[in-house]
Amino acid sequence: MVTAVKQFKLPDVGEGLTEAEIVKWHVQPGDTVEVNQTIVEIETAKAIVELPCPFEGVVAELLVEEGRTVDVGVPIISVDTGEGEPAESQPAQPAALKQDMIPTIDEPGMTAPEPKRQPVLVGYGVKEGATKRRPRKGANGAEAPAPAPAAPVSAPAPAPSAPAPTAPRNALPLAKPPVRKMAKDLGVDLATITGTGPQGSITRDDILAARSGPAQAPRVAPQAAPAGREERILVKGVRKATAAAMTGSAFSAPHVTEFLQVDVTRTMETVKRLRELPEFADVKVSPLLLVARALLTAVARHPMANAAWADLPDGSAEIVVKRYVNLGIAAATERGLLVPKIKDAQDLSLPGLARALTELAEKARAGRASPADLSDGTITITNVGVFGVDTGTPIITPGEAAILAFGQIRDMPWVHEGELAIRKVTTLALSFDHRIIDGELGSKVLKDVGAMLEDPIRMLAWG
Repeated sequence: MVTAVKQFKLPDVGEGLTEAEIVKWHVQPGDTVEVNQTIVEIETAKAIVELPCPFEGVVAELLVEEGRTVDVGVPIISVDTGEGEPAESQPAQPAALKQDMIPTIDEPGMTAPEPKRQPVLVGYGVKEGATKRRPRKGANGAEAPAPAPAAPVSAPAPAPSAPAPTAPRNALPLAKPPVRKMAKDLGVDLATITGTGPQGSITRDDILAARSGPAQAPRVAPQAAPAGREERILVKGVRKATAAAMTGSAFSAPHVTEFLQVDVTRTMETVKRLRELPEFADVKVSPLLLVARALLTAVARHPMANAAWADLPDGSAEIVVKRYVNLGIAAATERGLLVPKIKDAQDLSLPGLARALTELAEKARAGRASPADLSDGTITITNVGVFGVDTGTPIITPGEAAILAFGQIRDMPWVHEGELAIRKVTTLALSFDHRIIDGELGSKVLKDVGAMLEDPIRMLAWG
């Protein structure tokens, strides 16, 4: 019996995430840990997540330092679990470390170890080992004799300065799933790109460079500015994911934006009255609450606005109309722009919607929003008015058909009941995917939202 040191590999804590940054270690070498004890905080493209330890024992080594970004499946910590199995049954070491320690089978006295079937865990990669095939049966149903094994051959030593092996002609280009999706959305053939990433993998920058056309003359690197005159910020985590998503959306979905100025004086009066009701005593009531309810009502009247475009493997496409609304609310945080979702928002009462808005915004700003909170949206609201901005042209969240921008509310001269008066006025902007929503439908959705904010009683009449 020997000491068993187990490695914990970075898991996929979301759907399709490929990497994460080590933000903070909660343990150090020599610390005792228990199963499910929080050992590290990681930042993915969607959220900050606390990872529990799957082992009980003593921390042997932290394999990744804080601030470093690693791929899913890479070991990040070693834990000494005490006496365990013999050394040969320990978890496999990386190929680069064990290559010279494995004797060839044809050495005297050596036999091939019996391969073991190993389970494959999501986010942990494939463990070493082989799967046995069932014996083939002959024509009469009897088991056919197993083919004779090929004679073992020792691998010759590589010649000095030998060129690196090239991929087979029909090999699949090396690229991560998000990169493949981006290439598909932009219509870029991965087979025509030479990757500049690790081991020749194709990166997002490679795709954007290929899409922009032939390479231009190499740029001369600018001279470094004197110390203190510039600040360079590494793009990673949420900002990196946001940049990729917005670039992919802008170049894959044909955007159209329409604008509408609205007299929201009655909405502001309604907000004031709601704040006085006992049902809203423990929640924040703001104009955003009525904007959200108006959009939910408009979506119920025009379901195509709550849809998504889906490309099919055979080259065709379909529009997926969703009968539920996972309402995204864009929130500015220290980590960047996050869009938490209120799941099944169409089923919530007005007080319930108010609570959901408050709780989700607090979780996002505190960095406690989970990947589930940030996934599977169907339509989004961005409240640019809180920054003192009248309007803008928002970019559609990938996988959705529309996004509504809500501008600041300010006093403006307005013709009301035939006379000039000072009224509360805001500007709404609706960006939509023109493949799904045409100008008529987009105008109807925006007009309905505006009408309900001019006279909130219409939410009851149309809801």
